[in-house]
Amino acid sequence: MQLAHSTAFHPRKHAGRSAYTNDLQRYAMTDSTLLKNMEILFNPRTVAVVGASENPGKLGFHVMKSMTSGGFEGTIVPVNPGAESVMGIPAYAAIGDFPGAIDLAIIVLPAKLVPGIFDACFRIHVKGIVLITAGFKEIDDPEGAALQDVIAGLANKAGVPVIGPNTFGMLNLRHNLNASFTPEFSLLSKGDIALVSQSGGLSHVIGFLAMRQNAAFSKIVGLGNRLNVDFAEMIAYLMDDPETRVIALYLEGLDQPMKLMAEVRQSHFAKPVVAYKTGSSRTGNQASSSHTGSLAGKHEIYKGAFRQAGILQAHSSEELLDMARTLSLCPLPGGRRVAILTGQAGPGIAAADVCESAGLEICPFHPETQRVVNELLPPLAMRTNPVDMGPAWYSASAIEGIIRAVMDDEGVDGLILLMTFASANRGAVTGISSLLQEWRQRKPVVACLIAPPGIWDAEISLLEKNGALANFPTPERAALAMAALAEYQEMKSPLQ
Repeated sequence: MQLAHSTAFHPRKHAGRSAYTNDLQRYAMTDSTLLKNMEILFNPRTVAVVGASENPGKLGFHVMKSMTSGGFEGTIVPVNPGAESVMGIPAYAAIGDFPGAIDLAIIVLPAKLVPGIFDACFRIHVKGIVLITAGFKEIDDPEGAALQDVIAGLANKAGVPVIGPNTFGMLNLRHNLNASFTPEFSLLSKGDIALVSQSGGLSHVIGFLAMRQNAAFSKIVGLGNRLNVDFAEMIAYLMDDPETRVIALYLEGLDQPMKLMAEVRQSHFAKPVVAYKTGSSRTGNQASSSHTGSLAGKHEIYKGAFRQAGILQAHSSEELLDMARTLSLCPLPGGRRVAILTGQAGPGIAAADVCESAGLEICPFHPETQRVVNELLPPLAMRTNPVDMGPAWYSASAIEGIIRAVMDDEGVDGLILLMTFASANRGAVTGISSLLQEWRQRKPVVACLIAPPGIWDAEISLLEKNGALANFPTPERAALAMAALAEYQEMKSPLQ
């Protein structure tokens, strides 16, 4: 998988669809109608659920529950020839029986019925499809792959984007659209991270982790078998999506990896892209090839290609979420010099170990900064970087003075702030909140402010909402988040 020479890549041109160079043209989406219709797919006014049901044993029930309980403000059209209504909404025997226009169809019928449903959708000019149905390229039967080729031909001829098949669905949280079989996804906070995943299972893992960490999403998309909407098409759409700031990818393998790399590279770092690629082991490689019928490929090649394309690589689902959150909440640092301010020595040492192993510099302070720290802390405390502020917890002015001095130090590119709750420092977060919100991350601030549930939660949530910091549950994860910011800045700088 060889990337094109760097001179072949050009910044995104915003006058309509991006113009590619000749070297990249063969990797671009050739059907502009497909990209145009993706806007309708993610922002529909009328959604048909083909296979809607009131039987909890059928996926059509759970899709209807997602649509009806998620706050969707448009029209929902259940399609079921055996029902007069589904969940209190009048049902239609066929999708063509509905008298109005349908923008999006969610299909949860057996695979053998899908070609006929596609024909019916395209006759009434449906603009997008979420095909949850399995039984295509992913199964160990050549008929599944042949059937997928048939429906791909139908969709491409009509210029209609299809999410799936073999997918849990997709969400546009900013539009209250839950086109999936998991109603609980509607509980996610609305934000500016878009997750595009090759695995429905990993989408759920990351989504449920996000609920515990108050991470906020614009969209979550399960690509499944990638009929005609693959990672490259999603990148093209999301780069121009005003509701998305950071793009997170989970992938197992690609049939056309160059297409993704070219799409990211030619966006010219318009938005950060973070990717978690599995299948590095022999067993994982084999499993990913059979999971969604994709080609896994050599992990080392992907690693190099990600770097060349400007994609930040995560190494776990947890790290993918952490990196995306950090890039969403924090500015990029000017360099790799960091200061660690901690309420207890142990977390500071743990963070310092991770920082150094990740290539960050625990920098010495400017003499004036060090003078201020020395005046505000007793000699027994760790007063050089990392700084143990524990002995000063009873003096709010001392803590504020230390933090302010380090913030203003021109030799510091980013600040890691660590506090573990104890009864003596219950008011610690309150004491520094005004300073952090006033300073508003003129340099990135990542933190581990950790306490029992209900003590600091509201204050930390407000600090994140107001752009004052990004908080993580451990000092190690906070340090890795700072390292991700520095790495992305270094990837971005020479190519801007």
